[in-house]
Amino acid sequence: MPHVDPARLVEMALGNDAGHDDVGALQHVAACGPCREELHLMTRVVLAARGVEEADLPTAPPARVWQRIAQGLSEEAAEPTTPPPDGGDSPPSPTPAARDHTRGRSPARDAMALALGLGAGAAVVRYWRRRNR
Repeated sequence: MPHVDPARLVEMALGNDAGHDDVGALQHVAACGPCREELHLMTRVVLAARGVEEADLPTAPPARVWQRIAQGLSEEAAEPTTPPPDGGDSPPSPTPAARDHTRGRSPARDAMALALGLGAGAAVVRYWRRRNR
C-alpha cells in the first residue's frame, strides 16, 4: 500500500470526520514508521496551535522602533549623489546604495531573501525525502 497522502494525515491530525478511507489509512499508519511519525508530528502541531492564547500572539513593537526605522529611511533617502566624472552639466548619478534603494534592494533585504530561499529549499528537500521513504 502506498504511503498515506499528507493531506489525509492532516485531516486525521485535525480529527475531522472519519470515513472508509480512514480504516486503510489507519492500518497503514500502524504498520509504517514514517507515516506514523508524520501523523505524530502533525498532531503535535495541531495541539500546540489549539493551545495558543492571546498572550502568545506577537505584539506591536514600541513607538521608538518605528521612529528609528523612519529615521534610517530618511537618512538613506538623503544620501549624497556622486558628481559626473566628466564635470559636465548632466545630472548627478545616484550612489550605488541609493541606486539599490530605488530598486527596493539593500544588503539586509538580499540576506533575508537568501535565507528565506534556502529555508524553503531545505523544507522542500526534507518533504520529498520523507515522502519517498
